[in-house]
Amino acid sequence: MKIEHNKSLKKYNTFGIDVIASEFIEVTSEPELQNVLSQNPTRELFVLSGGSNMLLTKNLETLVVHIAIKGITVLKQAKNTVFLSVNAGENWHDFVQYCIKNNYGGLENLSLIPGYVGSAPIQNIGAYGVELKDTFESCEAIHITTGKKHIFSNKDCKFGYRNSVFKSEVKGKYIITNVTFKLTQNEHILNTSYGAIENALRDKNISTPTIKDVSEVVIQIRKSKLPDPSEIGNSGSFFKNPIISSAQFLDLQKSHPDIPSYKIDEQNIKIPAGWLIEQCGFKGKRWGDAGVHKKQALVLVNYDNATGKEILTLSQKIQKEIQHRFNIKLETEVNIIS
Repeated sequence: MKIEHNKSLKKYNTFGIDVIASEFIEVTSEPELQNVLSQNPTRELFVLSGGSNMLLTKNLETLVVHIAIKGITVLKQAKNTVFLSVNAGENWHDFVQYCIKNNYGGLENLSLIPGYVGSAPIQNIGAYGVELKDTFESCEAIHITTGKKHIFSNKDCKFGYRNSVFKSEVKGKYIITNVTFKLTQNEHILNTSYGAIENALRDKNISTPTIKDVSEVVIQIRKSKLPDPSEIGNSGSFFKNPIISSAQFLDLQKSHPDIPSYKIDEQNIKIPAGWLIEQCGFKGKRWGDAGVHKKQALVLVNYDNATGKEILTLSQKIQKEIQHRFNIKLETEVNIIS
């Protein structure tokens, strides 16, 4: 374990932004992490996981700590449940495929999401009707200042839509090192109500799907809509789907009868951000090497050598236009490092 200087972070973030870390260190175990923290008690640290949910807009003049702690352990099993302890540096999609291979159910809808396991609770990642919180049991995290370990239960994490306590009350205070999941082993409860999944299963003439079937169609759907970060730099959905009042929705519906929506409750309606962006003409447009993906307007992309600032400028342009045309404020799902 040694500190590297002037390290390019291009391969450590899925946008492929080429910024420089003045100092960089990779930790592969919890004792190594404890050691780094104890040796740098007053230094500002930048914790880097899979780099899948961030936009780097500047060089980092601090110590970047890359979490690469690997390992999956079966803690206990019962008749229909299994508890898995998964270290933070495990690739998320590889972990989901491990579960599919071993017939552990609950995460199949979250196939092909980029990133590492350790960052998944922070964002409460979700897709196709399923969120991380649905199978999350607890996580272990190290306090950056004291070095003490703390266990966060599902309730402690205060999960919300793409949100958790790690993005609010304890933001920047802890490093997640391990996550425990509670999954099914036999009597799986499949979530196939999402339209795209239903259609894909129907096209394959699958009436009684397995978790593997669901995973495969989710992968198929995601590949058809979303660019592969290894081919085109991106961070998946750049914006959150906005939630507006029912009154505002009814008002918008008068001028936009075809506006899609998802009812949250009697007072709130969720609107697809991708639809809003497409209505404003941004889908498929490109400004230099920064652009909006041609198949999914919710995804901003780096076609080659765009800077983080160029992509940020584009995102702000989109936000301004959505605010002007629909009176809706788009919030970023991606963390902006500026």
